[in-house]
Amino acid sequence: MDGNGRWAKKRFMPRVAGHAQGVERVRDIVEACIQRGVEYLTLFAFSSENWRRPEEEVSRLMELFVMALEREVTRMHRNGVCLRVVGDLGRFDARLRELIAQGEARTKENKRLTLTVCANYGGRWDILNAVNNWRRDNPDATTVPISEDALAPYLTMPYAPEPDLFIRTGGEQRISNFLLWQLAYSELYFTDTLWPDFDAEALDLAIASYRKRERRFGRTSEQLLER
Repeated sequence: MDGNGRWAKKRFMPRVAGHAQGVERVRDIVEACIQRGVEYLTLFAFSSENWRRPEEEVSRLMELFVMALEREVTRMHRNGVCLRVVGDLGRFDARLRELIAQGEARTKENKRLTLTVCANYGGRWDILNAVNNWRRDNPDATTVPISEDALAPYLTMPYAPEPDLFIRTGGEQRISNFLLWQLAYSELYFTDTLWPDFDAEALDLAIASYRKRERRFGRTSEQLLER
């Protein structure tokens, strides 16, 4: 969800105003995904590298995260959304961790849409964390190679299928350490639209682009026709 700061700068507003508008856009896109039958939506809200931003901006982002959880969990629960938050959450303060736990517990039985928020998350951290946890549970397997099937359950999102479509707003054309393992065969879509302007119509354009693509997973087009 890139472009909040630039959206605010274009309007001669502080960067935090862009982040606040970005939170409002999350609500709209969640509702749009529900309407379109999307079952899993994963949002990169705060990367492990974002701690390098100015202290005041980081502090405001944490406040917005708390406010969003306080305001939106009831709405999500009513709409059948299951909330999951993944990442290295230990660095967040106690109040934020408490709200995350409460939101996850309250919505855990919902099936309409699984909304995963990646917070203090990095794709490299995810893989390393999975390897370390696998080693913890298999202390005697020091010479046994780790297979993909063995490692996958230790990643932060074993409950979700690998993403079909990756969308990055804001004009940058890179993954930026997001779901490095999970995005191996995802279709990538980059748009210049800044996140606060990314509405249901923009989402439809991304989905339309995805539908035009042929997903071969290593096969040829002819093999797909034979299936």
